[in-house]
Amino acid sequence: MLSVHTSPLATLGGKETGGMNVYVRDLSRALSHKGIEVDVYTRSQDPTLPPIDDRLAARGRVFYIKAGPEQPYNKNDIYFHIDEFVDNVLALRQTYDVIFSHYWLSGIAAGALRHYWHIPFAQMFHTLAELKNRVAQSPAERDTAQRLNCEGEIMRSANRIIAATPLDRNHMMWAYGASPEKIEIVPPGVDLDRFQPIDRNQAKAAIDVPAHHKLILFVGRMQPLKGIDTLLRALAVVKHREPVLVKDVCLSIVGGDPNQDSELELREFARLQELRESLQIGDLVTFLGAKDQDKLVYYYTAAEMVVMPSHYESFGMVAIEAMACGTPVIASDVGGLSFSIEDGFNGYLVPGRDAEAMAAKIILLLKYGVLRDQLGNQARQWVQRYSWNHIADELLEIFDRMAAEYSQA
Repeated sequence: MLSVHTSPLATLGGKETGGMNVYVRDLSRALSHKGIEVDVYTRSQDPTLPPIDDRLAARGRVFYIKAGPEQPYNKNDIYFHIDEFVDNVLALRQTYDVIFSHYWLSGIAAGALRHYWHIPFAQMFHTLAELKNRVAQSPAERDTAQRLNCEGEIMRSANRIIAATPLDRNHMMWAYGASPEKIEIVPPGVDLDRFQPIDRNQAKAAIDVPAHHKLILFVGRMQPLKGIDTLLRALAVVKHREPVLVKDVCLSIVGGDPNQDSELELREFARLQELRESLQIGDLVTFLGAKDQDKLVYYYTAAEMVVMPSHYESFGMVAIEAMACGTPVIASDVGGLSFSIEDGFNGYLVPGRDAEAMAAKIILLLKYGVLRDQLGNQARQWVQRYSWNHIADELLEIFDRMAAEYSQA
């Protein structure tokens, strides 16, 4: 596997870490359990780390490859160090059957390595620049033309493209002209052993939330794309309509450490803090920063609901993690969230950027605990289909077919 710009062993919620890191890490472990050897190549960001880390899995290793400065780095600039990355990977003289690359930077490297190793490659983008640009509200939020062009080229050169949802597949065809015969739909998985329901009072105690408080949870990065401003406005509506109901309510924003090298994220963090005060909900909202996944399960389980007000999500792994913990999700009816949330069964879908509609669903779950518990129980049952064991089997079947076709070509 290639994960050029971020390591699967990096601390989650920090710089350039999130759902993709979880995906690469947990899939590697699921494949390892099935007897598959997996090496993940990523750019070295710390020269003090050993070049090979075998903590990934019993049959899984992470290789830290020098490519540009060995420090956190603007991911768009990593593009100019891909040749160095490829050369240093080849210098290790490893051999493989299949490459599975993640994000556009990895796809560029995969295209080169495929020719040296004489093996096929599958690509998963996780997010698409064209779709992000369509919902961008300012020039600073737009992705580069360079990324757009590279994504199109990767779609033409990859042997297989893995789409998370049918909508993801359609976006690739409509926006990039990708060949439908190349695209396979396999959703991300969830670690059902890590994420499972525990006693809510026990969970609240573990994260210092009073037992009588009702927790609303957001988990994600500090980016305009995540729509946190809509959630803050929705909470202000709830406070105005139901002042008594919100007396013991708290909104915790987890994973909100702004990237200190990103002017966009720093600006967004400052904007949200100002918005919180202007809406007079400072007493209800706490920015908690990054949390380890082992701690995250307590937040999911303690919460009455998880809210995902995103403007775009290719899938939305936070949603299935929350549901695995038996917690219903209120989400914008966009992208992959439209597929992972069944409205009225495991949570609620609301129109994007609609604070009034979001507030109505928040009030509903705060008022009616029986409804909340029913949706949470149904969410836990529904998410069983996303076990990493099942997802790994689906991908292995695709990789086997891809390798067989390549050898016969």
